[in-house]
Amino acid sequence: MADLLALAECPRAEAYVCITARREHGVRSAWIDRPTLAVVLRGRKRLHGSGHELSLAAGDLFVIVRPCRLDAFNWPDEQGVYLTLTLPLCDEVLIAARTLWAQPVAQGGPDVLALPAQRVAVQLGAWADALRQGEYGPARAALAGLLVHLCALGHTAMLAPPPPSLSARIRALVAEAPQRTWRSADFEAELGLSGATLRRRLAAEGTSVLDAVTEARLACAIHLLYTTHWPVKTVAARVGYRSAASFSRRFTQRYGLEPGQIGNG
Repeated sequence: MADLLALAECPRAEAYVCITARREHGVRSAWIDRPTLAVVLRGRKRLHGSGHELSLAAGDLFVIVRPCRLDAFNWPDEQGVYLTLTLPLCDEVLIAARTLWAQPVAQGGPDVLALPAQRVAVQLGAWADALRQGEYGPARAALAGLLVHLCALGHTAMLAPPPPSLSARIRALVAEAPQRTWRSADFEAELGLSGATLRRRLAAEGTSVLDAVTEARLACAIHLLYTTHWPVKTVAARVGYRSAASFSRRFTQRYGLEPGQIGNG
């Protein structure tokens, strides 16, 4: 735990984020778009989704197995800080782990699983050591080894390739430049689809261009609120909202809390 807490301040850190909050709060229906590893370092957390609930404390590791929506509730510790180290798993790591495991993987099961971080302490330590030395290739190799170790413990579902999703591709494009004024024609050009085909395929997924753009912008916003000390007005501008009031209304409608309730600004 001390090793991972020290890593939170590492200037060479890459590919992971430290989710911090200063106030007790809940986030409704947060969209997680890829398999993710996380370790609660300070405070407590509860996750709810797909008919199951997990209660987590400092020292617990949880794995978001596949893209999903979750309700999250976070409580700071006695010093008033909530901190979770969160690591979205890149395609290179997932592909390497699939190659190394080379066995069938589960297709179903819960969206999130949890276990004590101590059970993968060796692999987490190797990843942290590589990051501190700025050795990003060995850091990815350590993560692939960690996933293989989790598979050996019976947790293989995270290696199942997700079904293709057009809305996920749109959200990924928006996430690269959330402040841009995105229009349907931009996605038609990027994805090689006609406007009618784009709308029809999104409707089959239960969404629309506007909904996908809004989802991506608000996901970027909540990431910034957790990982920076920027005021709400700055966050709103960074994700494409000219009006902080309009941003706050949309954010509250989406997540069930006001942007300032996270308490980092």
